[in-house]
Amino acid sequence: MKERLQKLIAQAGLCARRTAEGYIEAGRVTVNGRKARLGDRADPACDHICVDGRPLGRAQPKRYLMLYKPRGYVTTLHDERGRKDISQLIAGCGCRVYPIGRLDYDSEGLLLLTNDGDAAQRLAHPSHTADKVYLVTVRGDLSRLPALSAPMTIDGYAIRPAGVQVLSQQEGQARLRMTIHEGRNRQIRKMCEQCGLSVRRLKRIAQGPIELDRTLAPGAWRDLTPEEIERLASL
Repeated sequence: MKERLQKLIAQAGLCARRTAEGYIEAGRVTVNGRKARLGDRADPACDHICVDGRPLGRAQPKRYLMLYKPRGYVTTLHDERGRKDISQLIAGCGCRVYPIGRLDYDSEGLLLLTNDGDAAQRLAHPSHTADKVYLVTVRGDLSRLPALSAPMTIDGYAIRPAGVQVLSQQEGQARLRMTIHEGRNRQIRKMCEQCGLSVRRLKRIAQGPIELDRTLAPGAWRDLTPEEIERLASL
């Protein structure tokens, strides 16, 4: 059965569908020796599909992982600057998986990974409605805390007001529970900066219906349970 090439590449666990589209447009994909074009279809049962000259493997069983990303790691499978990356933490999982969204170098907490390219693309998109919950320690003028839950524009994009709960505070420092809806690049850090607050620690504890397993140590991972996968698929 013929299907779009980007879907077949994603199903093989090579990358997300949108990334596969980029591969096709860049001329990195061939079908039966001919360079493919975006929109082409193929049947993996009878067509010879290659990416960068390498035959496309068969569709892999879908895996969904939960990783407690520590601070000091970049959310990538290879870093050109030689920094520690998450591939070193999940090397023993037995398959090639990709992160759903990102956590910056200085942030920690829940990071979901999968070889399901369609799910990764859907859940990582900034417009996705899955709330993300963080524990955030800030320093600065605490009288500005209410501004964090007010309407705000980040990088030219009007974000939905965040949910902010003050868990504790002392002179010049507060610990917050923040719920955001878009998950744009370094969103919480930029929000705090606009309010004159500096982030001292940032930990993601939930992404959509998935909560960070409290038994996981920093750097540890586990497969999602069938119930968690079902909740993820319902988004």
